[in-house]
Amino acid sequence: MHGNLNALYYLCGVENSANRPIETLTRKLRKSVWDLQETFTLVEPGDKIMVCLSGGKDSYTMLDMLLHMQLVMGNSFEIIAVNLDQKQPGFPEHVLPEYFQALKVPYRIVERDTYSVVVDKVPAGKTMCSLCSRLRRGILYDTAEELGCNKLALGHHREDILETFFLNLFFSGKLEAMPAKFRTDDQRHVVIRPLAFCKEADITAYSVHRQFPIIPCNLCGSQENMQRKVIKAMMLEWEEKYPNRKEIMMTALGKVHPSHLFDSEIYDFDSLTDKINIEKVG
Repeated sequence: MHGNLNALYYLCGVENSANRPIETLTRKLRKSVWDLQETFTLVEPGDKIMVCLSGGKDSYTMLDMLLHMQLVMGNSFEIIAVNLDQKQPGFPEHVLPEYFQALKVPYRIVERDTYSVVVDKVPAGKTMCSLCSRLRRGILYDTAEELGCNKLALGHHREDILETFFLNLFFSGKLEAMPAKFRTDDQRHVVIRPLAFCKEADITAYSVHRQFPIIPCNLCGSQENMQRKVIKAMMLEWEEKYPNRKEIMMTALGKVHPSHLFDSEIYDFDSLTDKINIEKVG
């Protein structure tokens, strides 16, 4: 893992990040999570939160951040870690249970063979993420209900959110990203993204220092021509040419002016008129 450190940081658009002390990284990540908490009230006393763990750097970091928040908030909310074992070939089934047991964190491993379904349904060369995510989302929502959890925590970070925005803009024709907090369409659960303000480079650096037992994804991780990878490369090039672009774009997502867009469902353009009020003029 440490041998690939420079490559990991390069992919995230940051150089020499390995020189930052772990204490600095930890404080920075925790501050980002608490800033998000203060803005959106992700976590409240009495919550039972299902923390979704994939075995990647993001979800491990998210669990660490939420465990710290739980401690600071006097254990006023519950955490249960959940992993969906999708039966991908070579998946190391022992890794996550051993990790959870070492942390003494309550957990549940859910076994569903979605891997075979995705491979069977998606034509060769096509992106598997859409079907895979739909299947995974449905299973996780059902699991949350079974466990009595009122919230689900997902490990998407700042770059995930920006990439999703541009994917929707360029390929779906809509202005939509990933919110920090939302209620599911069926109204059953609230989904939170505690890492929404966190930079991927900081998460990568933190995961290396913490030596998380990373489990690679054999589905989407093997697809080199995914549109998301194209967007990631585009954003990296922008950041190199114009530093701090990502921060500015993330700020823009929180400063929306419906009257300056074209969606008549969220702004009443029909109420605008160029007719002069004769009585007021007189």
